[in-house]
Amino acid sequence: MITIEEMQKEDIEAVSLIEERTFSMPWSPKDFLQMVEAENALYLVAKENGTAIGCCGVRNILGEGEITNVVIDEPYRGRKISTAMLLELLKRGEQMGIKSFTLEVRKSNEAAIHLYEKAGFVTEGIRKNFYEKPREDALIMWKR
Repeated sequence: MITIEEMQKEDIEAVSLIEERTFSMPWSPKDFLQMVEAENALYLVAKENGTAIGCCGVRNILGEGEITNVVIDEPYRGRKISTAMLLELLKRGEQMGIKSFTLEVRKSNEAAIHLYEKAGFVTEGIRKNFYEKPREDALIMWKR
């Protein structure tokens, strides 16, 4: 059974390993700890039978939500878990007073772009050479 709950300190190690397997520039455990402890941030974790399989997070910056992470471990992709996590994050973000949400995504990451578009995000700009390893532009997407 899949559950979605607030990330706790004990989830950080598993989530960090998922990031390492997924991204060329993953967040460190220290990065996640700072967000879990931050008053203006909310991080959710998806679990299967108590084991972390993905996470997503948002920082509330004066009523604007900066979505910083959305990741699902490879064996669990294609099961709509990312969609469920993102929708829950948006709902809880609104309850925190967030009025609009933004994120950056690699221009080539079609699966993520499709996920965000289904959730109501639209591309409003490009950050040239935003990503490294490999160097690539980022799409700036907003849900207002």
